[in-house]
Amino acid sequence: MDFEYIIRSETPADYEKIRLLHYFAFGNKLNEANLVQAIRKSELFIPELSLVAVKDGDVIGHILFSKIFIETNEGEIPTIGLAPMSVKPEYQGIGIGLELVKAGLRACGELGYCHVFVLGHPDFYPKFGFVPSQTSFGIECPYNVEDPYFMAIELKEDSLQGIKGKVKYPPAFETVS
Repeated sequence: MDFEYIIRSETPADYEKIRLLHYFAFGNKLNEANLVQAIRKSELFIPELSLVAVKDGDVIGHILFSKIFIETNEGEIPTIGLAPMSVKPEYQGIGIGLELVKAGLRACGELGYCHVFVLGHPDFYPKFGFVPSQTSFGIECPYNVEDPYFMAIELKEDSLQGIKGKVKYPPAFETVS
């Protein structure tokens, strides 16, 4: 499938399209759509890090990066969490998700963020440099998942060195089960 699309920051005109996109991409469930809405209403939302892939005015992909924290013995360290990401079912498997992740990581770096965490598939995210968080950095996931599924990437070299703790997601993430 060869066609043109653009990746840009979301606008309020995209909100309902993004909601429907997540609903259909995640099997007609509202969990991720509700998560996006809850993050957007919180102080942890970063408008420049909510990106859409658009083809002919239609939102065919969305990715959201928002502020989360690493709880350490010395206090909380701000970081970025990638969640959620979705692509319209008819456009999956052709690289739109790859381009959304690349654009989002680039935007995170341009805004000065040093690291990003994701709870996701271990066959997909390592393509970008994500590695298992606990075994690579000693930073634990707050959820009961196997290590390969909770990953981190350093956007600034050695930015996670010497940090030990557990990631803390904000209450908005409780909307996803």
